[in-house]
Amino acid sequence: MTTQEIAKEITSGRAILGIEFGSTRIKAVLINSKNEPVAQGAFDWENSLTDGIWTYSLDEIHRGLAASYAGMKKDVQEKYGVRLTKLHAMGVSAMMHGYLAFDKENNLLVPFRTWRNTITGEASAKLSELFNYPIPERWSISHLYQAVLKKEPHVGSVSFFTTLAGYVHWQLTGKKVIGIGDASGMFPIDTATKDYNKKMLGQFSALVEDRHYGWKIENLLPEVLSAGMNAGTLTKEGAALLDAEKDLEPGIPLCPPEGDAGTGMAATNSVAKRTGNVSAGTSVFAMVVLEKELSKAYNGKIDLVTTPDGSLTAMAHANNCTGEYDKWIKLFGEAASALGAQMDKGKLYDTLLYAALKGDKDCGGLIPYNYISGESMTGLNSGRPLFVRTQNCNFNLANFMRAQLFTSLGALRTGMNILFDKENVKLDTLVCQGGFFKTADVGLKIMAAAMHTPVAALSTAGEGGPWGMAILASYMVNGRGRQLEQYLNEDVFTSSESKTVQPDAADVEGFNKFFARYTKGLAVEKAAIENID
Repeated sequence: MTTQEIAKEITSGRAILGIEFGSTRIKAVLINSKNEPVAQGAFDWENSLTDGIWTYSLDEIHRGLAASYAGMKKDVQEKYGVRLTKLHAMGVSAMMHGYLAFDKENNLLVPFRTWRNTITGEASAKLSELFNYPIPERWSISHLYQAVLKKEPHVGSVSFFTTLAGYVHWQLTGKKVIGIGDASGMFPIDTATKDYNKKMLGQFSALVEDRHYGWKIENLLPEVLSAGMNAGTLTKEGAALLDAEKDLEPGIPLCPPEGDAGTGMAATNSVAKRTGNVSAGTSVFAMVVLEKELSKAYNGKIDLVTTPDGSLTAMAHANNCTGEYDKWIKLFGEAASALGAQMDKGKLYDTLLYAALKGDKDCGGLIPYNYISGESMTGLNSGRPLFVRTQNCNFNLANFMRAQLFTSLGALRTGMNILFDKENVKLDTLVCQGGFFKTADVGLKIMAAAMHTPVAALSTAGEGGPWGMAILASYMVNGRGRQLEQYLNEDVFTSSESKTVQPDAADVEGFNKFFARYTKGLAVEKAAIENID
């Protein structure tokens, strides 16, 4: 579309907005009627560890929402010379799981407990056993039940609890609803009814009955909605929260709020069976849409969630991915600067990451651990970033960077081995997105080696979750009764270009050797956690 055509669509209110709250960035993406990104804005933020809890404040959430929108609005003005006042539709997504609990006066009862916290091990184990269903530590119900077990005084006052996406959507629309994909990270979903599992709701109620809280779990959870359904409209108060300049008109329809896993599936056209995607950034997770149910529950290893339209999906999730090598690259940048060499961030990353391709296939005996926080996949409830090398290792920059990339996928590979080896899950390809793939030739090659399967990146994958959220909002107003899979194939990805990388046999063998050392060396990581405060 021409600049003039896009400007006309924006002024006539035909553009669609997606906003996603990631771990380190809140991003707003505006798309046109062809589902193409036309403007964007962002706000950088970082979680804080307060009293042992990883959290973001409500003020940060509100400020980041407005800032990302303001950046996108400014981008519209600069590119197209028009002022954004109305939208055809919009949607909000965020990192999944966590715990935002409110009383009947809508007061936040305890600071937001994010997905990153690994403080609910007891609750996770007990609920997994009770339900015979994997209930990870990150899930909202694990946080609630852990608070029950600890006899936290706020529990009796809970009137409503939700995820970050559910909270922001509530602030914008007044509706306490949630998309089915995000809901599946709060409490188990029955894919037949596309709602919370009634049997398990009853089991949980019986479990806490002797506590006499005066509430029923089903009344505390947000209402579940599937992709394509209307989830309310932007209120006057919501519009003011979003647009500080108060140009945005209320009444805009919103689609169900989703988690970052769901938007990743939409953004990579991975909602059909035998499709999968991997999102790798601060955390890393792979989603595989299943042809059938797994043979057993793999508690703490494989989550069972859903696509945005409710299909059963296996999720292998690791809390840590690029965070540690980001810090090393920053350190190398400081060293270069101290020596008088100045380079922009992109060149710094590309230079160091490309060096990894020149390293020994097995990283030459270097074994780092990127555990900034705990890692449920490998049974560790806390983290200590660690670097170990053998005495006769080949210690050079190429091997160091290759090892940093390999270890970023170590915990993920632990989970994927279950799906590949124990459940014989078949994948046609694995579509990739996220910061791990910004240096695409490197990220795709390393991922193909780690997953020993073909991997692909779409030309649109750089837009990521917020674009996927905008696509889900577009589906709500433009789906015309079609299934989500059909809409994506016919209206979104018909002309999308992709790059596929086949796994190199030598790289696969090298990763396998590294992974064997990585797995054996977890005892060292455990010792560091136990002995270093």
